[in-house]
Amino acid sequence: MQYKLTTPVTREDLAPLRAGDTVLLSGVVYTARDAAHKRMMELLDKGESLPFPVVGSALYYVGPTPERPGEVIGSAGPTTSGRMDAYSPRLLDLGQAVMIGKGARNQAVKDAVVRNGAVYLAALGGAGALMAASVQKLEVICWEDLGCEAVCRLEVEDMPLTVILDPHGGDLYQSGPAAYLNSQKG
Repeated sequence: MQYKLTTPVTREDLAPLRAGDTVLLSGVVYTARDAAHKRMMELLDKGESLPFPVVGSALYYVGPTPERPGEVIGSAGPTTSGRMDAYSPRLLDLGQAVMIGKGARNQAVKDAVVRNGAVYLAALGGAGALMAASVQKLEVICWEDLGCEAVCRLEVEDMPLTVILDPHGGDLYQSGPAAYLNSQKG
């Protein structure tokens, strides 16, 4: 199935999604990679607020390249999500609803996705130009010293994504290969 979602999202918005579904995501998406996640944890440990509203938010694990003249953003392909596994359960428990990246996640993240009715969506690795085409606006909101890893506020329209982890415990990285192998028997 294909779904259109606009951030911020609720548990109810995400409930129909199943691993393997396609999502066209619009609205605000925040960028953050490992260095920014580490700083977010430091803020939370001090009892301070995050630099963006976390409830219902979408975080894209990306370090975009510099934009060329006339462009909003450079290439914006996903980075490996596993590098955020140590931080993701805490953010999901605070209300983050959507993670966007590539690659498998650990069991703690999978458990947090189900516990919070959240989702993990895959962006096409190696297709940074395609992902960038969805970005209408970009604003650096904090930690400019991190360069391409600074936290940015993106406004996106119909960003094409695939549901990897769904709110019900579905995992496309497990069900996809199993479905393929079953289709080959016969």
